[in-house]
Amino acid sequence: MADINEARATFNRYDADGDGQVTPDEFKRAMAEMGDPFVTGPVAEAVIKSKDANHDGTMSFDEFWQALQG
Repeated sequence: MADINEARATFNRYDADGDGQVTPDEFKRAMAEMGDPFVTGPVAEAVIKSKDANHDGTMSFDEFWQALQG
């Protein structure tokens, strides 16, 4: 997914409250809605932490985009 518009649309699916940050709870909920009910709280926290470059406990679009770039 190298297209920034597709990436933005995907990010927006995770960002339930539209504040520009994806929390572990939002990530977990979105994954369940997309058919993966096995993402637990600790797994969601680990995924967000692995993408959270500024260590604020959430994933911004810039962090999401950077992760997609490799």
